[in-house]
Amino acid sequence: MNKAWVAAFAAALLAAACASAPPPISNAQVAAIVNAPDRPAADRANDARRKPAELLAFIAVRPGMKALDLSSARGYTTELIARAVGPTGTVYGQGPVPSNGNTAPPPAFAERMKNPQLAHMKFVRRPFEDPVPPEVRGQLDLVTIMFNYHDMGHAGVDRAKMNRAVFEGLKPGGMYVIADHSGRSGTGISESGTLHRIEEAFLVKEVEAAGFKLAAHGDFLRNPQDPRDQESPPFKKDEFVLKFVKP
Repeated sequence: MNKAWVAAFAAALLAAACASAPPPISNAQVAAIVNAPDRPAADRANDARRKPAELLAFIAVRPGMKALDLSSARGYTTELIARAVGPTGTVYGQGPVPSNGNTAPPPAFAERMKNPQLAHMKFVRRPFEDPVPPEVRGQLDLVTIMFNYHDMGHAGVDRAKMNRAVFEGLKPGGMYVIADHSGRSGTGISESGTLHRIEEAFLVKEVEAAGFKLAAHGDFLRNPQDPRDQESPPFKKDEFVLKFVKP
């Protein structure tokens, strides 16, 4: 069989699949998610800093997506994405395997899972270097890591291995969205355990080395007046949000 014909046919199938995908959720749907009365009070208090409406719009979440939230912790972002993808989608919150081998989710995450509207939200304990559940490897539409990429530095995580695992876990066209606290130029990830910051250009270089392409910058958490030399300044920190795409 002619290889050029096979390649053209595969490209046509991919284009058709993309064309049939549902559109991203609307601004009205985003507002309904953020203002849902059954969201936890702690999440609502956190919204002022995290700007969830802007985040969901930036990601352009679509119903039915399969997503993975790395280092999901209490599940703030995991729940937002689960609400956005709806019951036809699936969202995994990932946490590392603790030294005692306990596989249970953190208590706050477990509490979220009691909501019947979030039955499609799951929790998995897997190492950061291999975070994608085998049953969805190569099927994910979205992977997020919110304000924890820098922690991989002082935690000794093999970030090259982690980023490659994320790359392999995503479909072609899948998104890798990373938000973090901005560090000063030239500091790389050296201040991850002290100021809990990371240099944006350093992070971009690491992620692109895994095969990703930087697709968009989200500036809705920026503060250009932040000198980026304090962990907890008495003013809003400068934070960046980046969207990478698997070609």
